Amino acid sequence: MATEDFCSVSLKNPDAIAVIVSALRDVHGDDIARMMLVEGMSLANLIDAMFSAPLTHREAVRAMTDGLDDFVITPDLGLIWHLKYIYADHSLHVVDLEIATPDGTLASKDVWLRLAA
Repeated sequence: MATEDFCSVSLKNPDAIAVIVSALRDVHGDDIARMMLVEGMSLANLIDAMFSAPLTHREAVRAMTDGLDDFVITPDLGLIWHLKYIYADHSLHVVDLEIATPDGTLASKDVWLRLAA
């Protein structure tokens, strides 16, 4: 699967999506990466893949947060939501992400992402 496959779609953050696609390919291989992008994956699965890829921690976090605008997110978050970073004890390393909405906070395992077509 080439990163260019997804560049025919109008992306808001193509550089971030390119990093995500590359990381998913490195960790899961082409076929699984394609399935995850097209069929969907949990935010927790994306976090695991990004932190397992050969990226710096900062690059992984930046790509995920910048790339979220290019994903269809389920459940529908509405217009007002905020990304919350969960840090390791006594560290500035992000270990998880949550999404806060007026109706409550969703854990990464409860948020489903699919690349917008």
